Amino acid sequence: MKRVKLWKALLVFLLILLPAAVLAQGISPILSTDDLAKNLKEPGVIVVDIRKVEDYKTGHIPGALSIFYNNWAPGRGGLKNEMPMDEDLVDLLSANGIGPDSTVVVYGTTGTGPDRVDVTRVAWALKYAGIQKVSVLSGGFEKWAVREQREVSAEVFKPKAKAYKGKFNKNLLVKKDYVKEQIGKTMIVDVREPAFFRGEQKLPFVAKAGRIKGAVNLPTMQVFDKYPPGDHMEACCWTYKDAAALKNMASGVVGSDTEKEIIIYCDTGKVASAWWFILSDVLGHKNVKIYDGSTEDWMKDEAAPIEP
Repeated sequence: MKRVKLWKALLVFLLILLPAAVLAQGISPILSTDDLAKNLKEPGVIVVDIRKVEDYKTGHIPGALSIFYNNWAPGRGGLKNEMPMDEDLVDLLSANGIGPDSTVVVYGTTGTGPDRVDVTRVAWALKYAGIQKVSVLSGGFEKWAVREQREVSAEVFKPKAKAYKGKFNKNLLVKKDYVKEQIGKTMIVDVREPAFFRGEQKLPFVAKAGRIKGAVNLPTMQVFDKYPPGDHMEACCWTYKDAAALKNMASGVVGSDTEKEIIIYCDTGKVASAWWFILSDVLGHKNVKIYDGSTEDWMKDEAAPIEP
């Protein structure tokens, strides 16, 4: 009888813990507005608004803290969108009370192509710093506040600072010399639009048109759908395609081997973050890296091999 009572007590204990366990593991990397609304007040969930401070003050998702995008990807060493220095990243996380065990949801705006990839660039920085549970909000602030008219707040959230003690994942970032060594050995993926990949167009700050020798093309802007479909209003937003569609797009270029090394680049390392996040966190690839300098860095080097 005592053994039966013990098992019953254990079962009740497990049933009490189960919702918390499901919550801890159940927040998707690409998060819908419905799921965010359900988890908004759960302990350990930190929502980060990366829009301009003045936009945040006008109205934001309740409880969100404001950390502008440029804090996560400052210009450094003559290059745009570089990873912050480790000590600066530690200071940023500490000041905002973000710990390695936090569940962080990042949102911004989706109006332009660069806007849409800001959130994954921040997610990459968080993962680099050692935070494992990171999600991005599909549809951004526009879907939450404009399309769905969900609650917003003008109250400035002030986090409680705590020392950040996470272990950095330095293998998520590579430099030019490493990329040079891996040509012909590792899959190198150019996520710019086809005209840039083919060398027909380039951005003004990139020294030469072309691509890294041996690279394959997996354009980033194809991962988004306009929401609602066919809507041409200014208030429309952009959401991520579903996981099945993303897997189909990726497997046609990088294959299905989730163990092989993949190096992703774009022009500054920002656009590359979208496919990095999808491959790593949605599709389960285990060895995906970003070349942070990308073509802005590569094309300055006369000895760096390019095509066409």
